[in-house]
Amino acid sequence: MELRHLRYFVVLAEELHFARAAERLNIAPPTLTVQIQEIERTLAAPLFARTKRSVALTPAGEIFLSEARNVLAQFEKAQSVGRRAGRGEVGRVEIGYVGSAAYAGVLREQTCEFRKAWPNVDLNAREIPMESLPDLIVDGKVDVGFVRLPMLIPDSLQRHVLLRDRFCLAMPESPPSSRGLKAVHPETLKEHAFIMPEQNAGTYEVANRGGFHPRIVSAPGGLLAVLTQVSLGAGISVVPSVASGVLHLPGVIFRPIDGKAIISEVAAVFRSDESSPTVRNFVAQIKETPAREIT
Repeated sequence: MELRHLRYFVVLAEELHFARAAERLNIAPPTLTVQIQEIERTLAAPLFARTKRSVALTPAGEIFLSEARNVLAQFEKAQSVGRRAGRGEVGRVEIGYVGSAAYAGVLREQTCEFRKAWPNVDLNAREIPMESLPDLIVDGKVDVGFVRLPMLIPDSLQRHVLLRDRFCLAMPESPPSSRGLKAVHPETLKEHAFIMPEQNAGTYEVANRGGFHPRIVSAPGGLLAVLTQVSLGAGISVVPSVASGVLHLPGVIFRPIDGKAIISEVAAVFRSDESSPTVRNFVAQIKETPAREIT
């Protein structure tokens, strides 16, 4: 039995007249009769009681009508969802991000804008260690990653910069004489212990400018965990300056680094050959977004 059989049956059940039903279906009445007989043979049950003057549903026909309508409605729904999925109007996007992308507002900006345009798409965002994100995107387990550059990205992926930031120092709060916004010269940091964040490029650039190798005592991962270690007096850390505006931990002060700014960028990373229309819509939005500067 095919869907057309169900359509023929439902139309006849609504008209209870072979000629009118055949006209609605744009087929000949004898053809409709043959199709209904095929259904009844398949079900081994009469669906219509026929006389020369009337057509009526049998009890079996009334029950079958309800089920046939449900099947046709579900099929129409499946077709509609399929068409919408093909346009990227429904679906799911798996997002991975590093903490500093969330703190900078980049993640929120992109997801909020996308939800306004595509309200029926599910966005699933989760924090993932930065070094794991590229491979997860390549493997299809994550669709779009929000990372902090610089980092190595496979040739099969593309990136788009959304924010340009600079590194600063997070230091344990000490006597009042050391407070304020006075820039710290890298050479003065030689004897300090360093707490390493996920993005270690800033730390090594500071050490390079200061002419020393950093003494790393801890690498706790996320930015909040890094600043917690700083607040406990375990060491200092080179972190994105966005942290100074959103993360306020007792015992932590932020100081600029003397000299030319050490730039770090937040970027979205995604597959070059993306096949999902839903993900392609999200990537298109990202690509249309110019990079924002934090000074």
